[in-house]
Amino acid sequence: MKTVKVDIEEGIAWVAMNRPDKRNAISIEMAREMVAALDSLETDKRCEVVVLTGSGESFSAGMDLKDYFRASDKGSPVERARVYRLNAAWQWRGLLDYPKPTIAMVNGWCFGGAFTPVVACDLAVADEKAQFGLSEINWGIIPAGVVCKAISTVMSQRDAMYYIMTGETFDGRRAREIGLVNEAVPAKNLKKRVKAIADVLRKKNPAVLRQAKTAFRHASRMSWDDAADYLFAKSDQVIATDPERGREEGLRQFLDEKSFRPGLEPYKRKRK
Repeated sequence: MKTVKVDIEEGIAWVAMNRPDKRNAISIEMAREMVAALDSLETDKRCEVVVLTGSGESFSAGMDLKDYFRASDKGSPVERARVYRLNAAWQWRGLLDYPKPTIAMVNGWCFGGAFTPVVACDLAVADEKAQFGLSEINWGIIPAGVVCKAISTVMSQRDAMYYIMTGETFDGRRAREIGLVNEAVPAKNLKKRVKAIADVLRKKNPAVLRQAKTAFRHASRMSWDDAADYLFAKSDQVIATDPERGREEGLRQFLDEKSFRPGLEPYKRKRK
């Protein structure tokens, strides 16, 4: 692949948007390669956690204006729609429902369309000096794709409207304050902190972890009554389909062996 780089180390797949000379602006080619990369990692047993980041000094400057606007504007409406479906296939449809844990590691510039995959990842950690911006208003356009929807799920209306309407930039510390990322750390500690979080996730039962994130995403859009019914059924589904029989093993270790404290650590898995 030319525009996506994948390195797998100790159960973690470091997936980097790889156009550093363009600040990792998202091109049509990158979208195709990202779909292929994520599809491959889904069934790769070496990969337990996916970290999305950018090569060089940027996460991503957003959508490649020449590729996504100038080029697609010249095509037919059908071709233009296909391009946008391709991008959605990884940026939000793919990441929102991805079966493995995902972490966005924002290592520099993050603008416009790059907000969507940051939000769609399960967790996000940023360099405290990373630069974020919804600068579309300065181009005479609205935020690209489904950015408005994405940020509405993690940011307050007041914060979202302010940055959409002013186009002002903000740093990683501010991104943490407004809920766009979970943490903001010094650049020198960024990868170390992301790896530490990924290692915590790797210790969890993968089947239950997958169903827990799915349960949250669906329940968050339901009424209380619908969520109660759905989550009761989801809980039964997890118990019935978990190959590790985690609930039984956890109860055995806690009640019978008294060998673990569930509030402080995961039960001891018999990993193959």
